[in-house]
Amino acid sequence: MAHIDLGLDEAEYPGITGLMRYRPETAVALNALAEALLHAPHPTLTAGERELIAAYVSGLNDCNFCCSSHSAFAAAQLDGGMPLVRQVRADLDAAEVSPKLRGLLRIAGAVQESGQKVSAELVDAARAEGATDLEIHDAVLIAGAFCMFNRYVDGLGTRLPEDPVAYEETAQRIKIGGYVGSA
Repeated sequence: MAHIDLGLDEAEYPGITGLMRYRPETAVALNALAEALLHAPHPTLTAGERELIAAYVSGLNDCNFCCSSHSAFAAAQLDGGMPLVRQVRADLDAAEVSPKLRGLLRIAGAVQESGQKVSAELVDAARAEGATDLEIHDAVLIAGAFCMFNRYVDGLGTRLPEDPVAYEETAQRIKIGGYVGSA
C-alpha cells in the first residue's frame, strides 16, 4: 500500500500510474517530459537507447518499478531485446552496445551518483566515441529526470504490478502511442 491514500485500486494502477491518476494536473507535465525525453523523434538516439538510459539509471537507483518498466520499454524497441538490457544492467563494460552508447550510459551513471560526478573526462571519452553535445545533454537530462521519477515512485511507496507481464503489455502501448498517447 502506498504511503498515502491514492483513492484507487493500487493493484490496477501500480507504480507511477496510480500517482498520475491521483494528481492528473502534475501527470500532464510528467508525461510530456517523458514523451520529450524518451519517445519523441530524436535526430540520433533511438527511443530504445533513450529507454535503456532510463532503465540503467533506475536500476542504479534500485527503483524496481521504473527499472522493470523501462527495461521492458527498451527491450521492446532494441534489436537485442531483454538480453541486451540485462547485459547493460549487469556489466556495462561487457555489454554489446556501441562505444558511443556506453559512453553516454557512463555519463548517466555519474549523474545518478551526483551531477558533479560528470567529469570533463567522461564527456571527452563519450565525444571521442562520437557522442554529440545534444546526445550528452539528453543523456544527462534523462538521468536527472529518472532520479526524480524514481524518488517520486519509491518515496510514496507505490505497489509493483503483481504480474510481471504487465510491464511487457505496457511496453507495447508505449512503443506505439508514447507517453502522452497512452496515458
